[in-house]
Amino acid sequence: MVMTDLLAMLVPALPLAGAVLLSALRRKLSATVAGSIATALIAISFVATVILFSGFDTEAGGRTVRILDWLNITGMDIPLALRIDALSLTMMLIVTGVGALIHLYSIGYMHDDERAPTFFAQLNLFSFAMLMLVMGSNFLVTFIGWEGVGLCSYLLIGFWYTTPDYNYAARKAFVMNRIGDVGMVLAMALLFHFLGTLEYAAVMEQAHSIPAWGLLAITLLLFFGATGKSAQIPLFTWLPDAMAGPTPVSALIHAATMVTAGIFLVVRSSVLFELVPFTCDVILWTGTATALLAASIGLFQNDIKKVLAYSTVSQLGYMFAALGMGAYSAAMFHVTTHAFFKALLFLAAGSVIHALGGEQDIRKMGGLKGSIRITFVTFFIGTIAISGLPLMSGFFSKDLILAHAFQHSPVAFGLLVFGAVLTTFYMFRLLFLVFYGTYRGKAHARRKSAYDDGAVDGAGRVERGRWGAEPAAPLRRARADEALPGDRRRCHPVRGDRTERIDRMDPDGDHSSACVHDDRLRLWPLREAYHLGGR
Repeated sequence: MVMTDLLAMLVPALPLAGAVLLSALRRKLSATVAGSIATALIAISFVATVILFSGFDTEAGGRTVRILDWLNITGMDIPLALRIDALSLTMMLIVTGVGALIHLYSIGYMHDDERAPTFFAQLNLFSFAMLMLVMGSNFLVTFIGWEGVGLCSYLLIGFWYTTPDYNYAARKAFVMNRIGDVGMVLAMALLFHFLGTLEYAAVMEQAHSIPAWGLLAITLLLFFGATGKSAQIPLFTWLPDAMAGPTPVSALIHAATMVTAGIFLVVRSSVLFELVPFTCDVILWTGTATALLAASIGLFQNDIKKVLAYSTVSQLGYMFAALGMGAYSAAMFHVTTHAFFKALLFLAAGSVIHALGGEQDIRKMGGLKGSIRITFVTFFIGTIAISGLPLMSGFFSKDLILAHAFQHSPVAFGLLVFGAVLTTFYMFRLLFLVFYGTYRGKAHARRKSAYDDGAVDGAGRVERGRWGAEPAAPLRRARADEALPGDRRRCHPVRGDRTERIDRMDPDGDHSSACVHDDRLRLWPLREAYHLGGR
């Protein structure tokens, strides 16, 4: 038991230590070193969580790890304690597992950003706050994590604070979440008024002693708080604007942390909600309406990240619909599968944006299937998973929700099936516009890892000079008898002495790359290959 307690405390302590360490040394560490430290710490937390999960005894039930007496005054005893049970372990695996992968991805994505150590410190702090939220043994500890993820979302969404639009998006997310948080604060006040405790175990045992009007008020207020964090009607508009932050932040918010907090809160307080059928109906129809509204908006979005953002809002609607029907296991199953395929989609979208020098408009993409092949494969897998095609994870989790809806309400079932059809349509629309057809943009696609497949060619190939004015200076000759500026064949990476890459500066200030292959020189007008202009 001592080892279990130590491991439980270690899980949130490691990312907190990483946040403090990286903040203190942010001016001395390189992006790669800072990212490696942050990733290693959250990965160790994941290993500790796996050990806790493998040793968890379902028959013995959960375990409370009391760290210290936090508030202990007359009539109030609230400890700083952690709860280890099936629900918290599931969320801990998602936060640390998916979070570690996002941290790892961020090392390459942020390697040119001068404030990368600060970014990784905030990413670790975000993970710590979410772990406290899901591991708290009482409402107050959960609320500390609840507010922590709100603060971290503000910091990370507005990470590039020199852009006014990004600052606006960060403020919008912060304010709208504060509106929802008022509901949770009032619910906690009512719970303490009626029961004199905020411990989950004690609250659930004594829930029947709360008067009917009190239960109605508490559950509606808790659900209102959940609508803020998990972006349901009417507090969902902040989430699409949260795309202003770096793509790894979008992946972390949408997949592993913040937006799942509302789902977790309702499941953790399920005893209270089961006593109030009216609130359950409100949750069901709010979730159903949100799923349909967000899916219909996603049909008309042209920003690759906003399509995925509205997709997240829609899928959260399915989870809340399941909660309203009392299908808590189905909701948590969809939370788990959604965390993985949505993180996959966002990280693949980040690769596309990076490849196109910051372009996010899908109307200016196309024909990238043969150029960034690995990204295409990962995006395709995520698309068929979220669409619920047979044998994919989304098929099993979404169908389980639909099966409960079929038994609970034919109307809800029909609406949710229609929402699933819309999901399939806008996701495949996104896939086809980005990866199929012909390239419709003006910027030549490039990325650091694109050399694995060569520069974008074929349908996505762009002739010299499309960045702007044609270079006026003569090309430098190197092992070449003839300069072929119009040659549009693939520019391969360096391979022995057969291919040589030459960098030069054009008069307009843009970096270009010249490749020598078989004694022929051709110019490919690229921006700096490693500049993350599109972050």
